[in-house]
Amino acid sequence: MTFRVAIAGFQHETNTFAPQKATLDKFVRGEGWPALTEGAAIYATFEPMNIPIGGFIAEAKKKKWALHPIAWAAAQPCAHVTDEAFEHVVGKIVDGVAALQGRIDAVYLDLHGAMVTESHEDGEGEILRRVRAVVGPDIPVVASLDLHVNITEAMVRYSDALIAYRTYPHLDMAVTGGRVARHLEQLLTGERSKQAKALRKLPFLIPLTAQCTFIEPCRSIYETLGQMELGAVSSLSFAPGFHPADIRDCGPAVIAYADTQDAADRAADALARQIAEREGEFRTRLLSPEAAIAEARAMIRAGASKSVVLADVQDNPGAGATCDTTGLIAALVAEGVPDAAVCALYDPETARLAHQAGEGATLEIAIGGKLYTDHGAGPFRHRFEVARLGDGKFLCTGPFYRGTQAKLGPQALLRIRNPESPQGRGVDILVSSTRMQAADKEQFRQLGIEPGQRPILGLKSTVHFRGDFTDIAHEILTVESPGAFIERAETLPYKHLRSGIRLFPQGRVHAG
Repeated sequence: MTFRVAIAGFQHETNTFAPQKATLDKFVRGEGWPALTEGAAIYATFEPMNIPIGGFIAEAKKKKWALHPIAWAAAQPCAHVTDEAFEHVVGKIVDGVAALQGRIDAVYLDLHGAMVTESHEDGEGEILRRVRAVVGPDIPVVASLDLHVNITEAMVRYSDALIAYRTYPHLDMAVTGGRVARHLEQLLTGERSKQAKALRKLPFLIPLTAQCTFIEPCRSIYETLGQMELGAVSSLSFAPGFHPADIRDCGPAVIAYADTQDAADRAADALARQIAEREGEFRTRLLSPEAAIAEARAMIRAGASKSVVLADVQDNPGAGATCDTTGLIAALVAEGVPDAAVCALYDPETARLAHQAGEGATLEIAIGGKLYTDHGAGPFRHRFEVARLGDGKFLCTGPFYRGTQAKLGPQALLRIRNPESPQGRGVDILVSSTRMQAADKEQFRQLGIEPGQRPILGLKSTVHFRGDFTDIAHEILTVESPGAFIERAETLPYKHLRSGIRLFPQGRVHAG
């Protein structure tokens, strides 16, 4: 049977403690993700990508559904989405759905789940409320969600199904879109009646570095979750949450859908209980830059044949950081590391100066440290060689960004030579004109670096880099250097978070 489905997307992961807001121009440009896309252009842009709407489109085409693409927009994580940006994009989506009234059987939305705007603490809840107000109670409204969603009661109330990713790194974004399409088909064909819902919030915040599904406890939790979708239970999601969002409903949650309320409640309770029993395992190990470098050098001396990866997690633009802090860079230089590469420092002005100077030129300038200056962060001044220049255009080939056509603007590879380097190198710094977290090897290759040939790699990413860099990593060390994404939630000045939740697994309780 041919069903008619309106499709759209609006994604933002909001770090309310970050220094920059998500303005309309960020969504129009896309910032490392595709620019604001409307109408039929959505097919060509997203079908080749590892993105939920692409997976939904692929599955819907197999079923020969008639799709009505409206609009899709995203920007790199940062602080609140401005009212102008929110109203502009949501206006396009809601007006598009309204124009299709009487001609659609369902609505699919590609959402993130952790959007906070200047006027709405629960951005996705407001989007879903507006769409529901247009289509009424009988048209199914379904959405895919990021694993880092902060699920709210409003999101659950105004939708018929919310289905979240099950991998971090998010290797299953397109797969999740396909899962949503298959779930929607059951609702449209009557194979399943309107589903009962059960939401359970967990009483502790989980650090992002402990949410990786390549390691325990998340690896086995998600394996178990998939096995629990049996019989009356149609869908089950575990969202570990996004802790740098100062909102009431911040934190991990479980949501279940089933044929009966009893089945939904039992499934949600069982999964929530399993997660709660493993609370103490959600631990994270953070090292100072100097300690991480010392460990890396010891591994190299011991004969490590692969790269040691230093994850600069607190300056990860994928979690709302500015991507312009220099703590790890300064430490690599101060410690005399003979061969390392760091990806990527956001500094459009430095990239412009490098292009003006040309390859082979020498610049004595201060780089980075222009946006985030707290806790001793600031620019790093040194003498740099302009080793390579690029235009920032390349195709991502790794499993996370797969299919993304990066358009990052002028880029430069700046080199601080170390006379003790047998390769004649030292510390290489990739400087970019657009924020994009270091999660794809092509980010290095397009500036002439084969990442697996460098003993030490510094990556501005929290977990997503593991999807493409694990195979070349001897060891991965998590670095705690100043940045706008604070991994230790217990140090954040929450004002709106609900009282009674623990700020760290088995840690102190937030008094509100």
